[in-house]
Amino acid sequence: MDIYQILIKYWGHKAFRPLQEDIINSVLAGNDTLALLPTGGGKSICFQVPALAKEGICIVISPLIALMKDQVENLVKRGIKAAAIFSGMTAREIDITLDNCVYGDYKFLYVSPERIETELFKARLEKMNVNLFAIDESHCISQWGYDFRPSYLNIVKLREYKPNVPFLALTATATNDVVKDIQEKLQFKKENVLQKSFERKNIAYVVIYEEDKLKRLLKILSKIKGTSIVYVGTRKKTKDIAQFLVQNGFSADYYHAGLTNQERSARQNNWINNQTRVIVSTNAFGMGIDKPDVRSVVHLDLPNSLEAYFQEAGRAGRDEEKAYAVLLIEQADRLELEKQIINSFPDIETIKTVYQALANYFQIPIGSALNESYFFDINTFSTQYNLPVFTVFNCLKFLEKEGYILLSEAHYNPSRIKIELNKNELYEFQVKNPNIDIFIKTILRSHTGLFEEFVKIDEFDLAKKLQTTRDKVEKVLDYLLHLHVISYTKQTNLPQITYLTPRLESTTLYISKEHYSERKKVAITKMESVIYYAYSKHKCRSQILLGYFGENDSYRCGVCDVCLERNKLELSDIEFSTVSDQIKKILAEQHLTINALVNKITGVREDKVIKVIQWLTENDKIIYNTKNLLEWRK
Repeated sequence: MDIYQILIKYWGHKAFRPLQEDIINSVLAGNDTLALLPTGGGKSICFQVPALAKEGICIVISPLIALMKDQVENLVKRGIKAAAIFSGMTAREIDITLDNCVYGDYKFLYVSPERIETELFKARLEKMNVNLFAIDESHCISQWGYDFRPSYLNIVKLREYKPNVPFLALTATATNDVVKDIQEKLQFKKENVLQKSFERKNIAYVVIYEEDKLKRLLKILSKIKGTSIVYVGTRKKTKDIAQFLVQNGFSADYYHAGLTNQERSARQNNWINNQTRVIVSTNAFGMGIDKPDVRSVVHLDLPNSLEAYFQEAGRAGRDEEKAYAVLLIEQADRLELEKQIINSFPDIETIKTVYQALANYFQIPIGSALNESYFFDINTFSTQYNLPVFTVFNCLKFLEKEGYILLSEAHYNPSRIKIELNKNELYEFQVKNPNIDIFIKTILRSHTGLFEEFVKIDEFDLAKKLQTTRDKVEKVLDYLLHLHVISYTKQTNLPQITYLTPRLESTTLYISKEHYSERKKVAITKMESVIYYAYSKHKCRSQILLGYFGENDSYRCGVCDVCLERNKLELSDIEFSTVSDQIKKILAEQHLTINALVNKITGVREDKVIKVIQWLTENDKIIYNTKNLLEWRK
């Protein structure tokens, strides 16, 4: 099948979105390719279509477990064989999954970057007929990126095993430095960037200074009809604000990573199907969700980077219809963000203390635990060692950035079983154990594939079918596990910590002071960019965002809050620029009275010059000094 037949057969689309076809053709030609597509640009199609067009399997490297699971489920629903390997799976499950990818005609294998370093993966990789390596969220490879992961630096080693297989790196947000870094770190044979402009002409970016944010939120949702996402900084706020909206007559719900998988799926589906109008969420919401008709995205707290803000705001208006991205701020938000950034860098001794406490908590001897995963309850740990949760979390994130551990996001792992006997052996077991016969028959009737791979089960559902209790079902499953009739892994909703190096003594744990200092500098620079965007009143919001991502020749959008104020002046962009450029140059050399300044401006009518001066004054670009003379604010 050619790429158009694949698109129609599996996705039902007759045409590709802009740039998708170029990316696909570049990959099919065997070229290493970096694809920059903004949120909602259809990145997954760019590797899924060429992988289906060629013989063999595509290996997709992604750091997001929830996204991996979603994409595998979506592919399987379309009749495409796909699998994923992530933390929480047993060694036996991983072994079977890799075997299926070698011998079972699978088309996609999703793995975390940490997984590709294991000996088991490398051994199976050599036997796989790989047609493409797709690296999702590829900005994670760059220390200049907003979510650097050292494990991404190991991806390039895949070239040693499959030197002729092309790399397709994908990301929705990358500055010029990051674009260059991705290609260098992945050793592209030649530079090859295919990029769609980050400009979203249908989105009006609006920043509103507001003391009473909740009252303003009600006004926004009343005025802008349609579906909305409201982003907040903490899990507690998601619940509080959703309840506030419901009390004020809005259909709303909340979402965060601490909910069970069933709760998250149900809330997500209700929102996608327009049964819930507003979803109030932490940044856990939105990845992989392609709802086209979101009319507004409102942020009640400052994000910690413009990359994060651009991705989240970009979930509005994917249908190309008018949409709004609103940021509500007050003066205290700036101080809160500065405090948050400072607190996210605990001192090196505290980081070492947490590392030692972690080993004690899991009872891990020195030199062991390489590639082993442990379920982790951060609240229990923090209470036990009398450490603030926020401090513990940031120490763990720093240990992750140094390559010692991996902290997976909290995600729901359902219970899973696999029958370890063959069919004849199982039949004999049932004959010898008639008291368990009905139990086994119920499982066999309820699920397929139990002899070949691990299958998700629901103990509560089994209990209903057997007219018994969940506890009794679990006891029988544990008994069958003990007899080696089945492999059985119980459900959990906790995040996991995986050791990427053998456990060290805290005295030999090396935290590079240069890395520490450099990362702090990068975080502060990103924070300053957010503050400039939020508190600037003189430059088009869209131009600020596009300039941050290296698009410096964009035009004023005309629809953001800054542009709407400018539009009231009834001046063309050329007239405004002519006057403001002259004013900036003149006031840089000398401070003047308003009359003296007006007399020095040439090329534009006096009444228009006065309007520009008035606008620049109102927006704090021109200020009066102690001598009551005008000066340009630096």
